Parts: sequence; C-alpha cells; structure tokens
Amino acid sequence: MNIIMKRCLLVYLMIAAFGLPTATALAGNGPSTIATDILAGVVPLSGLAVAYFKDDVEGEKQWLRNITVNQVLTSALRLGFNETSLGERPNGGSYGFPSGHVAVVASGATFLGQRYGWKWGTPAYLAAASVAFIRVNEDKHHWRDVIAAGALSYGVALLTVTPENATYLAPIIGPDFLGLRWQRSF
Repeated sequence: MNIIMKRCLLVYLMIAAFGLPTATALAGNGPSTIATDILAGVVPLSGLAVAYFKDDVEGEKQWLRNITVNQVLTSALRLGFNETSLGERPNGGSYGFPSGHVAVVASGATFLGQRYGWKWGTPAYLAAASVAFIRVNEDKHHWRDVIAAGALSYGVALLTVTPENATYLAPIIGPDFLGLRWQRSF
C-alpha cells in the first residue's frame, strides 16, 4: 500500500473515530451543544489535515502521539474521579471531571499552536475557549472540569509536540572545552 493510500486511510479512520461519539451525543441537545460536539471533531482533525497537506510526516506522528496520550490520561482521570464529588456534573450526570470535549479540542488547538505557530493556534484556541464556555453555560460541566481539561491538554502537547521550525540550543562538554550547539530546522 503506498503512502497516499495509508494517509487517506488514517484520515478516514480518525474522522470515523471522532464522528461516532458526536453522532450519539446529538440526540436531545440544543444547537450550542451540537456546535461543541462538532468542534470536538473539527479542531483536532484540522491539526491532522494541516500536517497531512504540508506533507509533515513528523507532524502526523506527533499529532497521533499527542491525541493518544491526551485521551488516555483524560479517560483515566474521568474513571478515577467518577465516584467522587468531582465526577458529578451540574446536571447530575457522571464522568464530569475533566471535560472530555474540552480535552480533545484543547489538544488539537495546542498541537496547532505548538507545531505551526500562532496563525494556526489562535483560531483553534478561540474554538477551545468557546467549547469550554458553552459546556459550562449549558450545565454540562463545572469551571474546574474545563480548566483541568485544558491544562492537561496543554501540558501533554508541550511534552509531545515540537515546533515545525524548531531551534535547539544544547550544551557541549568535552574533556578540554565547554561550548554550545545551536541547531535550527527549516
């Protein structure tokens, strides 16, 4: 299977993976909640699309690593806190802490901001902030839930994503010298 077929298959699988929870969440919700469901898929997939269309294979790997680690940690925390007072939502539902919607949107936004800069990151961060606001406003989450999800996603992305045009500065220590090594990728 050639590289283009593999990439298309990856994109289709990710669309399906993000679309299934969104489709089941649409029943009985208002337009604002539906918008957050859609943004929860669009923002992260935009990160994958940008990496794909820039032919940034390393970016695709980092996107997958970022999303995977973020979702595993978010799911583990949701399971762990579900039986505590943090797990209860304002509307009485369960699995409230941290917010899954905000976690996935903030993960995609931070990927775009870290990897491709503020021009890609700013609109994605605004989308993540609007999702957080709507989730709280619609009594789906407390502020602590969305803040924790955003902070977790931001931290995971800082550990798993490097800028596309990164500059590295590292000390070099030899037997007879001390120095600095500067490296810039273009």
